Amino acid sequence: MAWLTIDGSAGEGGGQILRTALALSLVTARPFRIENIRAGRSKPGLLRQHLTAVQAATTVGRAEVSGAELGSRALSFAPSTVEADSYSFTVGTAGSATLVCQTILPALLCARASSRVTFGGGTHNPAAPPFDFLAKTLLPLLRRMGARIEARLEAYGFYPAGGGRFAIEVEPCSRLNALTLLTRGPARVHARAIVSSLPETIGTRELTVIRERLQLDRPMCHVETVHDGIGPGNVVMIAIDSESVTEIVTGFGIKGVAAETVAADACTEAERYLSVDVPVGIHLADQLLIPLALAGGGSFRTLAPTAHTTTNAAVIEQFMDVAIRVDEESAAVFRVTVSDGVRGKV
Repeated sequence: MAWLTIDGSAGEGGGQILRTALALSLVTARPFRIENIRAGRSKPGLLRQHLTAVQAATTVGRAEVSGAELGSRALSFAPSTVEADSYSFTVGTAGSATLVCQTILPALLCARASSRVTFGGGTHNPAAPPFDFLAKTLLPLLRRMGARIEARLEAYGFYPAGGGRFAIEVEPCSRLNALTLLTRGPARVHARAIVSSLPETIGTRELTVIRERLQLDRPMCHVETVHDGIGPGNVVMIAIDSESVTEIVTGFGIKGVAAETVAADACTEAERYLSVDVPVGIHLADQLLIPLALAGGGSFRTLAPTAHTTTNAAVIEQFMDVAIRVDEESAAVFRVTVSDGVRGKV
């Protein structure tokens, strides 16, 4: 099969280009070479979490790979056969374990047997979907599409200590079903602040801001204290439950940034999502593209697509015979449609 050449500097120029290429190379058995890896980042090339994703894809796909080393800006990847099995992959830092999972999950769904995989590293860290997003937002939608998959958090891992762990169990799925998410409808909002090796008052302060901004009753907010975490950490999550989906907005505690600021930023994102009747948030829009492409079709309404979403769409179209169209329906509402490239319809 002909090799694809991927430009890692295209679009937003981050690690998502590599992860999507790895995921779809495993699914389609198409080899690729990527150049200019993470050219759009301050530290270009493979970091530990990206290298772990490459290693996971190499193991699962029995692949031949070159350039798989820290700092590498070019990589060649040629998969053989996806093997379902019991695996364990650890980032070794606070790098995102959920992004490693994202890389191999499509292939495991298409495998011929069930798999169980344990992922170690960061479970709740900035610039990556937290475990809760995986378990409560993405996986329920995949189950609606016909997937059989479960996830369990075994230990929290916050930046910079890491040390978190979660496991997934995946049953093979002959084909995913198309999914349409066009309206959200009434929503129930609740919030949770998690603190590890830090004063509980940090979470209390965050939730005070959220209650006032989003007009929530006190029982809709609670603090969870982690007693067995490896290092200090704090995250606040606003969950927006609707008939269509559970959207999770996350604010990460950062040293030197006031708890009130962390909560206020999360509220701003939640308010933007709630201001219009769209079911799919900006981060979920990224995550849904590959499942819809595997299903051969689907559509959803979302906010203005990010550079992550448009870049991800471009990579998917290189590997698969699908068309991904983004139509602006109003000033704040966009409809994303994935259609079969041959038939040209959802």
